[in-house]
Amino acid sequence: MSNLFDLTGKRALITGANRGLGQAMAVALAEAGADIAAVGNNTPDETKAKVEALGRKFVFIKADLTSTAPIPEIVDTTISALGGIDILINNSGIIRRADSVDFTEEDWDAVMNVNIKSAFFMCQAVGRHMIAQGSGKIINIASMLSFQGGIRVPPYTASKSGIAGITKLLANEWASKGLNINAIAPGYFATDVTSQLQADAERNKAILDRIPAARWGEPDDLKGAAVFLSSKASDYVNGAIIPVDGGWLAR
Repeated sequence: MSNLFDLTGKRALITGANRGLGQAMAVALAEAGADIAAVGNNTPDETKAKVEALGRKFVFIKADLTSTAPIPEIVDTTISALGGIDILINNSGIIRRADSVDFTEEDWDAVMNVNIKSAFFMCQAVGRHMIAQGSGKIINIASMLSFQGGIRVPPYTASKSGIAGITKLLANEWASKGLNINAIAPGYFATDVTSQLQADAERNKAILDRIPAARWGEPDDLKGAAVFLSSKASDYVNGAIIPVDGGWLAR
């Protein structure tokens, strides 16, 4: 059974692996045997050290995903450095908060460009490579707001709803070509992205009161789902949006 989750020899491209959920997923895949190419604005020194301590290769590709321009070079560099791409995790994302009546077009475009536009075109570029080799695992990072409306984050809700949609669409188009395209929807995790919510005593209490597990998620809570969707264990899973939320959606 353990062989189903073995990623030895696999090559993974992960965006936003500097800290938090992205770092946890990068380390999880390395623990299962994969080599890692990480994409981001800042050198992920801590992630690099953790991956290399496991005896796996680590490549950093500096790129700004507010634009799709770097994507072809990201894919080419990863293939050159690691010899191919077997796994893509689209984790990069940003959030801006304001009442909908006050939300600016600039903030709308910033969130949508990173969270959905660059994610789709990364899928497209890596998907071409995976289709040519006849196999590949793509994991998009969705959200509770792929299912719910939320408040004060209109482009985040729109983009994460879009992530759920394109995950299903790409599964429809590419499953017959040997690819698996799925998404993980993290619940409320204790990361930099949610620091404002954690610091707001009223919102923090309201969130915890709804989570059956009665705690915020920790980045390591995402490891199992990431390895599962990257491995042979998920070969007949396609177009799924898997919540890792402590029971939030069941409440």
